[in-house]
Amino acid sequence: MADESTNALLRALPKIDEVLQRVQLPETVESTLPPDVVTHAAREEVDALRTRILGGEVVSAPELDPARVAQGVLLRVLSFARTSLRPVVNATGVVIHTNIGRSPLAPQAIEAVAQAARSYSTLEYSMERMARGSRHDHCEALLCALTGAEAAIAVNNNAAAVLMVLSEFAAGREAVVSRGELVEIGGSFRVPDIMEASGARMVEVGTTNKTHPEDYERAIGPGTALLLKVHTSNYRIVGFSESVAGAQLAKIAAAENARRAQTGQRERLLVYEDLGSGSLVPPLRERPDAEPTVRTALERACDLVSFSGDKLLGGPQAGVIVGRKDLIARLKKNPLARAMRLDKMSLAALEATLRLYLDDSAYKTVPTLRMLNEPHDTVRERAERLARLLQERIPDESARFDVVDTTARAGGGSLPLEELPSCAVQVEFLRGDANACEAFLIRRCKVPVIPRVQKEHVLFDARTLQDGEAEIVAASMARYFERG
Repeated sequence: MADESTNALLRALPKIDEVLQRVQLPETVESTLPPDVVTHAAREEVDALRTRILGGEVVSAPELDPARVAQGVLLRVLSFARTSLRPVVNATGVVIHTNIGRSPLAPQAIEAVAQAARSYSTLEYSMERMARGSRHDHCEALLCALTGAEAAIAVNNNAAAVLMVLSEFAAGREAVVSRGELVEIGGSFRVPDIMEASGARMVEVGTTNKTHPEDYERAIGPGTALLLKVHTSNYRIVGFSESVAGAQLAKIAAAENARRAQTGQRERLLVYEDLGSGSLVPPLRERPDAEPTVRTALERACDLVSFSGDKLLGGPQAGVIVGRKDLIARLKKNPLARAMRLDKMSLAALEATLRLYLDDSAYKTVPTLRMLNEPHDTVRERAERLARLLQERIPDESARFDVVDTTARAGGGSLPLEELPSCAVQVEFLRGDANACEAFLIRRCKVPVIPRVQKEHVLFDARTLQDGEAEIVAASMARYFERG
């Protein structure tokens, strides 16, 4: 129950009309903005104060002044006119950075998106038949050529792909999975949660660090629909550990299917591997064994394999399922296929990205692969250029700039054990400090610059800087020191 002081603060909240009378909009905004939008912003501002008061936060009398509240309303209104989804400079050294958009698209994919957006297209129109077509056709042939699969389908992310496979083939039945592979991906999203949502009954086998073939064999019963192999793309268990490869699971399934055929059971036991990040080529050219490719997973005799389109593949957000033609045909007819389908712009970007893998040029043209494989000397040259720009624009008495060796990461739940040798510009502050500078670069710059802060220094990792971004970093840093 609210105490007397809380009730007094609630009574002191200004009326919406009082606030609106004091909101002074710029003429350019006032002439175009519907009055209801301003009223909505005023209600939100007052509601935010009410929430703070009810939460026990100390709110001062000046904060409740209608003129002060009107200033907050003005900021809310102006924020409507500013794009929320904005480009940023990634100077963190994390190549596939989940929080800032994962993989940037190749120029060819960007142009394909623009073309799909600006005009009508053959999204679901067959020119050969001059009739309705299927949006699945745009990428399927490319995916089959690049992975060796019989058929393929793309949905809106890999979690959706997992959900759809389990819903179609294991709903109401059992799916066997190793305890060491019950992964959690970003946003506390876990494999057991997806399995529960699909209607599949999860059967855990083995232990956290060791699972053996006989663990799967003992778990298989008449109601077992599939063996689920989850590639631990965002972590590794090292030391006293053991897991069962997809090829061994395929042998176990083949033996079970032979027994089922003898007893007249029609439902086959499937092997499905969720690769997570997934890659069409070895993501590290000098370490081809660092991550399995999709083709390798299929060659293990898995019936179905799924993977992400916007991580190591370097394309748009997507989840791709490849495998046997009869199984993919069932997935295409599943009601979830429509609910989880890709839009025309994502399809355009995915198709354009896949075409870059038809020859060896993907390592140069797909930004993610380029950043992962760029030679250390090239990264150092970029860092040295940025250091020179900073030294030219910022007085010596403000800061010192040094090029230092550092370690970049793949990120995005990919290649967790791999360290990428990199170079960064390290800023030592003679005026100001690292935390204040970081806040300025992110909150106050037209194009936010996201660096690393380490031991009172700001670091700009050159491995993830794109062409032209060194000038943005230098200009933003100059503005920070010019504030006095």
